[in-house]
Amino acid sequence: MIEDLLPHQVGILGIAMMLLLLVFRIPVAIAMLIVGFLGIGILNGWSAAMSVLGGEAFVIVTFYELSVIPLFILMGNLASVSGMSRDLYDAAYSWFGHWRGGLASSTIVGCAGFAALSGSSIASAVTMGRVSLPQMKRYHYNDQLSTGCIAAGGTLGILIPPSTGFVIYAILTEESIGRLFMAGVLPGLLLTALFMGTIYLITRFRPEFGPSGPKANIQEKWESSRKASTILVIVLITIGGIYGGIFTPVEAAGIGAFLSLLVALLRRSLDLLKFCEVLLATMRTSALSFLILIGAHVFSPFIALTHIPDIFAEFLNQMDLGPNGILLIILAIYIVLGTFLEGFAMLVLTLPIFYPLIVELGFSPIWFGVMAVIVLEMGLISPPVGVNVFVVKGIAEDVPMRTIFLGIMPFWGAMLICLLLLLAFPDLALLLPNSMYG
Repeated sequence: MIEDLLPHQVGILGIAMMLLLLVFRIPVAIAMLIVGFLGIGILNGWSAAMSVLGGEAFVIVTFYELSVIPLFILMGNLASVSGMSRDLYDAAYSWFGHWRGGLASSTIVGCAGFAALSGSSIASAVTMGRVSLPQMKRYHYNDQLSTGCIAAGGTLGILIPPSTGFVIYAILTEESIGRLFMAGVLPGLLLTALFMGTIYLITRFRPEFGPSGPKANIQEKWESSRKASTILVIVLITIGGIYGGIFTPVEAAGIGAFLSLLVALLRRSLDLLKFCEVLLATMRTSALSFLILIGAHVFSPFIALTHIPDIFAEFLNQMDLGPNGILLIILAIYIVLGTFLEGFAMLVLTLPIFYPLIVELGFSPIWFGVMAVIVLEMGLISPPVGVNVFVVKGIAEDVPMRTIFLGIMPFWGAMLICLLLLLAFPDLALLLPNSMYG
């Protein structure tokens, strides 16, 4: 009988059941709800399971700070409809388009800028891909470079604040959303620079991959920059306001969404039908995020009851690898899991096990949050799942999957370099949150 099993044995069976459900393409949120509910019922009684299921669902949907998710998603959707994403790309193109591989570099800069509004990897990849891919085809860019830079650039959406990845991490670990947002700024800029450096190296050795475009004159640069200044002002107000302590992340999200709506109305790019479409898209994405969080909050108590985190921590300590060795093993596990698990699924499944261990080892949970999100980014472009790769495939239907996966490999290497730099210099992530919050 299953009731006769030890808690950790029930936990192992639960995790195996979870993976089986994912293999059968059951959404991760539903899989966590099923396994968490059944596990708590077996270990702690069915009344306790019902209490957790109802209680956690109520807590999540009424949690004030979680309102940043729909507000930032709305802000990104409004930015796309209003044409601000196109303006941002045009400005980047006017400054970098004449470089070898300049269109690809412009795409990376555009993704970084749009990430500061949307907070979504998929939204960044779709929006900038639709804008930039036709231009790169026009100038005969190699398919590997054009699709690879779009897929990789899109991942900046969950690193550069506001980031849904950081919000989910914060809720699961009870860390500060504001501190995590600030921690993502410098690593986000670093990764943007590394992506652009990767494009430079590719086109230096393979010039035919990214031919130079026409050089814009100073008037064209000024005009495109003027049009893009709208999005930059919104970013400065929202992110700068958080950094300056003027308002909270929730207030920043509300202000950003309002300003994006105002711009869309002033540009007359938003009629009633489009507004309804924007709201519907926002609700769909938000509902999915909330359902994932509810599932995670039902699954986490089950994992705690199994004592698997304690057993895992004891096992690693017995290996006598030291804190850094254990950290490298955890990151390696994340990289392997990223090859077949969706990013957020990986995060919510593993944090109940890894987070207590990270705290026990004395590492900064804020710094580890940045590391976890970067590894999550790597999973978004890792075969065979690579969600962003499939998103780009939907835009570039004539490009084989193999070509896209080959194209993202240099950028995956750039992410690995970023990860190693953060390992060596933790202050890259901690400088801004420490200076802001102490």
